[in-house]
Amino acid sequence: MKKISFLVACYNEVENVVPLSSQLLACMEKELPQYDYELLFIDNRSTDGTRELLEQLCTENKKIKAIFNIANFGQMRSPVHGMKQTTGDCTIKLCADFQDPIEMIPAFVNAWEKGAHIVIGIKIRSKENKLIYLLRSFYYRIFNKLSNIQHIHQFTGFGLYDRSFMDIVHQIDDPIPYFRGIVAEFSGNDRVEIPYVQPKRKAGTSKNNLLSLYDIAMTAMTTYSKGLMRLSVLFGGICALVSLLVGLIYTVYKLLNWNTFSAGIAPMVIGVFLLGGIQLIFIGVLGEYILTINARTIRRPLVIEEKRINFDV
Repeated sequence: MKKISFLVACYNEVENVVPLSSQLLACMEKELPQYDYELLFIDNRSTDGTRELLEQLCTENKKIKAIFNIANFGQMRSPVHGMKQTTGDCTIKLCADFQDPIEMIPAFVNAWEKGAHIVIGIKIRSKENKLIYLLRSFYYRIFNKLSNIQHIHQFTGFGLYDRSFMDIVHQIDDPIPYFRGIVAEFSGNDRVEIPYVQPKRKAGTSKNNLLSLYDIAMTAMTTYSKGLMRLSVLFGGICALVSLLVGLIYTVYKLLNWNTFSAGIAPMVIGVFLLGGIQLIFIGVLGEYILTINARTIRRPLVIEEKRINFDV
């Protein structure tokens, strides 16, 4: 009997973990009764009672497992660590907020049984904030222009991953793994993409904000793109060339109109502030690369666990 592992990363999802587990178990019982399963929750130091509910779920069903982290290690590190702890023939990664539709799981498994090693969900529309959806679309386009790999548009990580791909994930020793990039880099053409409309979060509030989204975006850029730094070199060269041409024009014009032409200080002030702003932007980009290098050099563990439940069963 093949075994399906479910990986659910959560943080302060007290209103969602119980109904989510109920719906997943109902899906296995009604739609996929021929498979064994395990349901693994990895909790990023919730403070709202989520952990107490997870302990209760684990007591009631030994196939439900839980990992409690000692701190919040972020939404990039914790899920990848959790995926490395799964033991099924395939692993299905989904969020605890019901924005990854459970009814798509049978379609994922069907495509997997037909030979696909990776089956992922692709958002064609979202019932969440339209502005965020548009900004994501813009980001994907920019990222693909600058990246060494082709990013998967509107892909959140929701999908099914065969054990062969999970073996690749086990080999990746990266303290700040960007999972979406890993899938895009190592899946090649061996993946099936299933479109879906992303529903609204069922309960609770999103843990994403501009800072967390910016952090994910910069991690992706600094991991998979040389374009930003090369763009700074190109833009710097263009600015230097334009400055040289403007200087020559002003010099010639002054020599030809010595007594009537006054260059003034305004062009100099504007030029200084313009070039200063550009330099600060690219110094910031350089700093992001240095921060990424620093994190990978220190080589902290993905997470540090406080407690495991039902892993000895």
